Amino acid sequence: MKRIAFLVLGIASLLYISCSDEDDLALTPNPNAPIDSVGVVTVTNAFSNLGFSNPLDLQSPSDTSNKLFVVEKDGVIKVFNNDADVEEVTTFLDISNKTATASELGLLGLAFHPDYNTNGFLYVTYTPSEQLAVVSRFKVSETDVNMVDTSSETVLLEIPQPATNHNGGQLAFGPDGYLYIASGDGGGSGDPDCNAQNLENLLGKILRIDVNTTNAGLNYAIPTDNPFVDVDNARGEIYAYGLRNPWRFSFDTSTNTIWAGDVGQGEKEEINLIEKGGNYGWNILEGTSCYLEENCDITNTIAPLYEYGHEENDRSVTGGYVYRGNNLPSLQGYYVYGDFVSGRIWALEESGNNTLIIDTDLAISSFGIDADNELYICSFDGNIYQLTTEIEE
Repeated sequence: MKRIAFLVLGIASLLYISCSDEDDLALTPNPNAPIDSVGVVTVTNAFSNLGFSNPLDLQSPSDTSNKLFVVEKDGVIKVFNNDADVEEVTTFLDISNKTATASELGLLGLAFHPDYNTNGFLYVTYTPSEQLAVVSRFKVSETDVNMVDTSSETVLLEIPQPATNHNGGQLAFGPDGYLYIASGDGGGSGDPDCNAQNLENLLGKILRIDVNTTNAGLNYAIPTDNPFVDVDNARGEIYAYGLRNPWRFSFDTSTNTIWAGDVGQGEKEEINLIEKGGNYGWNILEGTSCYLEENCDITNTIAPLYEYGHEENDRSVTGGYVYRGNNLPSLQGYYVYGDFVSGRIWALEESGNNTLIIDTDLAISSFGIDADNELYICSFDGNIYQLTTEIEE
């Protein structure tokens, strides 16, 4: 496995295991197009009085609390007021005593129910052991809105993990009210068990479940219009498949399009637009290149919207958001994403035009948005950052 010496091993383990043993291959980059009047982009510490331990996710519920919640890899969620001068942070949820954290394991994702302000439900993905990932529902305390009742846990979904890497873990509610779940291929170089192409398991997929009702024997229901509900020997929870390690997906709040960054093997990182029933090719393909040289049947696979190679120390994509806030008008409508290893951040149009907007030294683990759709960057240096722009005259 490739390793980059400047990162501390304990931090780097989250995503570096996603790199392969293969030599890097030179790629011809897709066309770049400049963003008009983007100006000079910088990153600033959004909450200079706060610090976090390996932050992996940032979320905000659909309410009027003006709170932000930061997920830490070791099994803790912190909550604080969304104020640049905030000095106080409290522990919202602590399941560190039952969270395995080796390699890419840990508390990996958080989503608030659309009706959180009335029902108090939140959902997390975490790894209680090296062999298992779970999606669980918790409920906020009846007496303290800044604390979760840990006794309220209901495990919705269990996903066996063959290895300790490629766990995915992103959670998000779609505009249809269903919960979408990203699952990695289960780890191991090259997806040795071909999990991502196997519709009989939940690995290497985007899943969709209904958390507002239940089917017999389940703590959730499978939407009747999921694409593989009536397919023999297929899991009905699957929404899309053929993904290696979808490290962060998001919905564009204006178009409802699903954007996902998928971490590559040894050659390419990719950005995908997720479609219902779509096959994104792994491990037949890595990006647009054949990975299985002897059986490269690309029939009915969907190519990435954009891919990039590893020439500039870009080795592990971190998916972001289509920017719909007000503070960065020049980035309005662009998908902003980054790379965990290089720290570079780009803006991508749905047409495929891609622009590098800043080269940082941050280990970018995740992006997040607040209630106003303003964008934040989680970094493994323990800080939460924002982008700022100054238009050049």
